[in-house]
Amino acid sequence: MDNAAKEAVSVRIQPQHAIAAFGRVLWHLRAILAMLLILFLILSVAMYYVGGPVDVATRTQSSLGHTFYFCAVTALTIGYGDIVPTSTLGRIFAVLLGLQGVLITGVVTASAVYAIQVAAHRAGLLQG
Repeated sequence: MDNAAKEAVSVRIQPQHAIAAFGRVLWHLRAILAMLLILFLILSVAMYYVGGPVDVATRTQSSLGHTFYFCAVTALTIGYGDIVPTSTLGRIFAVLLGLQGVLITGVVTASAVYAIQVAAHRAGLLQG
């Protein structure tokens, strides 16, 4: 193995550089992330008032806290099924929350990948 190859093997991405780059990217995207958070809150409140969320175990209308829990679980695409919307509008809101969760996941994942690329470039692993 020549010296250039040995040197390339010993170069490592510094975690603090990747984390700092990730924080900078999220900071630059703060307006988009804030808008998505506000949309989440609006959809959650709308779900509570017009979505007809029902706790499956007790068959009663869920509380505001349980409705926010349902919306968060839906946006995270987990979907436990312990609280369900009973109206058509509530089901539409649930689909929108799921799509929003996929969008947020995509934005954060893309930001993390970009941060790793910045850290790799800084370490000399990427040219460009």
